Amino acid sequence: MLNRFRLPLAFIFAIFLIAPASAERASYSKAAFQAAQKEGRAILIDIAAPWCPVCRAQKQVIGKLSATAKYKTLLVLEVSFDDQKDVVRSFGAQKQSTLIAYKGATETGRISYTSDAGSIEKVVASAF
Repeated sequence: MLNRFRLPLAFIFAIFLIAPASAERASYSKAAFQAAQKEGRAILIDIAAPWCPVCRAQKQVIGKLSATAKYKTLLVLEVSFDDQKDVVRSFGAQKQSTLIAYKGATETGRISYTSDAGSIEKVVASAF
């Protein structure tokens, strides 16, 4: 009986080893942002609202990009446009669907209200 389970378990384990790692995604906190800046990481601030169709489209593009080996070290910090108004203001964002890229402490790119995959990739790439 044990042998019957070994092959499927080995297969599942192999999938996890082969599958590319994707970018880390977390809710924004000042401490996490500052720590990532200090480490010199590639960071994408994603200012979004759950009711925003452009934000949902951006998340799909970011998900596809972050699943690639090229962007697997990207840290995506999500800011709630509705619930974190002080953070939204601190980034100088005027509206939801704003993406801001950083390489360490340096802002490298910013876009708002577009779901164009090429534009989003350009901003993400600027952080690397």
